[in-house]
Amino acid sequence: MNASLYLAAFSGGALTLLSPCILPVLPFVLARTGRPFRQGTLPLLLGMALTFATVASLGAVAGGWAVRFNEFGRAAALVVLAISALALLSPRWADRMSRPVVRLGDRLSNRVGGDASWVGSVLLGVATGFVWSPCAGPILGLILSSAALAGPGVQTSALLLAYAAGASLSLAVALRAGEQRLAGLSARLRTSVWPRRVLGSAMLAGVAAVATGVDTGALARLSLNWGSGLEQRVLQALPMGAAAADALPGAPKGVDAPRGTPSGLPVEPIRPDLSGAVNWLNGEPLNLQQLRGKVVLVNFWTYSCINCLRTLPNVRAWAQKYADQGLAVIGVHTPEFAFEKETGNVQKALRRLGIAYPVAQDNDFAVWRAFQNQYWPALYFIDAEGRVRHHQFGEGGEARSEQVIRALLREAGADAGAAAPVVPDTRGPGLPADLRHVRSPETYLGYRQASGFASPSGIASDRSKAYTLGRLGLNDWGLKGAWTVGPEFVQLDEGGGAVAIRFHARDAHLVLGLAAGHGPIPFQLTLDGRAPGADHGDDVDAEGRGVVDATRLYQLVRQRGSIDDRLVEIRFLDPGARAFAFTFG
Repeated sequence: MNASLYLAAFSGGALTLLSPCILPVLPFVLARTGRPFRQGTLPLLLGMALTFATVASLGAVAGGWAVRFNEFGRAAALVVLAISALALLSPRWADRMSRPVVRLGDRLSNRVGGDASWVGSVLLGVATGFVWSPCAGPILGLILSSAALAGPGVQTSALLLAYAAGASLSLAVALRAGEQRLAGLSARLRTSVWPRRVLGSAMLAGVAAVATGVDTGALARLSLNWGSGLEQRVLQALPMGAAAADALPGAPKGVDAPRGTPSGLPVEPIRPDLSGAVNWLNGEPLNLQQLRGKVVLVNFWTYSCINCLRTLPNVRAWAQKYADQGLAVIGVHTPEFAFEKETGNVQKALRRLGIAYPVAQDNDFAVWRAFQNQYWPALYFIDAEGRVRHHQFGEGGEARSEQVIRALLREAGADAGAAAPVVPDTRGPGLPADLRHVRSPETYLGYRQASGFASPSGIASDRSKAYTLGRLGLNDWGLKGAWTVGPEFVQLDEGGGAVAIRFHARDAHLVLGLAAGHGPIPFQLTLDGRAPGADHGDDVDAEGRGVVDATRLYQLVRQRGSIDDRLVEIRFLDPGARAFAFTFG
């Protein structure tokens, strides 16, 4: 296990405190100050960490069901916290109420001046954790994505525990730093009614902020990008394969090369297996035993992944150039979204992308797990004896990859001399990213992994709602019109609605699709409120006109001049359009 994964998880939890949606939580936490640490702050933090890790673990296992569970938990927690606040505002009213829920709220609030209750602090922490749990950045998304693909296990639980520990520690340090200032307030809380009412009012305001979506809407525009940006820099600083935007932790590592291998390439501790594929396209089913004597290049990809699309030009060129010398290229299509599991969609993508080599559909992630893979895209280079000798995770490394192909072909007895390297066709999405100017991360729109949503009223899951864009900061996105936000995508319910994002990169892409029963849907794109002109992408003309005719990645913007912050808005003329994720390059 790479210790950097735990460091990243811990750091991500600590940086959660920077999210402005934490602000409504603070009054509940301050209500426990002034008590002994072991009876007040410690159990409250433990309760928060327990809830945070539990909700995240359920999300890794149960997807959308866990999101609805968390929403129910948040609603119940808000009721409990509201009762706690009312008990502070009017202890006499709380005393007269005999219903159990009121007594529970009174005990949770502990009247701030009563005896410290370890159990009460834990329960208040649990309730507060339900309010806090949506404040998740890219590091938590990375952990949950890994768990969803590889399945839950000890590693996932340990990473989530590290994340929760970081969140709790950062909050504990912040409280400790302000303890002396809060000590005087705590003494007044025990003897005066007005400070109690102020704190109770603050707690009620926090409940109202969470219930109305202010915590994830208006507050998110203040500094969420800064906190998420710090998390992105943590990921880039750690050796976790940051070259790929769709990288997941847990990459396999090589071992020493065996004696006598002419190339000196290591043999990696992987037993490759293709037998778990559910379907084969562009040919009959293959296994590695059949391919003994050939050098095999296995490419894990999925057709709406921009990182995969930027790798394909080289893979296609290698397949064509080195086929006669003994190279066999196999694509393993492992889907990220549900629509990528449909054979018809994959077949259309193969034709559109010009892929003629065999492709295995790995809808169950069986081949993915056999290779211990954690990345889109990932290249595995297998020698003529069936051993994995090299890997490339994410974009880049094309020159080295071609050198490896030649070296393994020479080991197999082929005449792979020092010919000129391939010259791939990089038009459209195949052009390498301009990494010097990319300041916008991949942004999912479905509520399961959504981040950066900034429409004022917040997300309403699985039901139609009218949204307004509001003011968008860098990497903020929003909706206009009537939309339904689902786990994977947002779907337009009435014609004329729009989705917009402010980004900083040369290219902007959006994975778009169609709801069942809806035909091609025209859309109109504007860039900073105007037609894109020369900065239009392959799927949009200079006037900003485009059509959603299939579920795939659409290139919206390719800037030809200087790279600045730009606001792109896509307005769909008919209902039924679906938007999944923005990517940049």
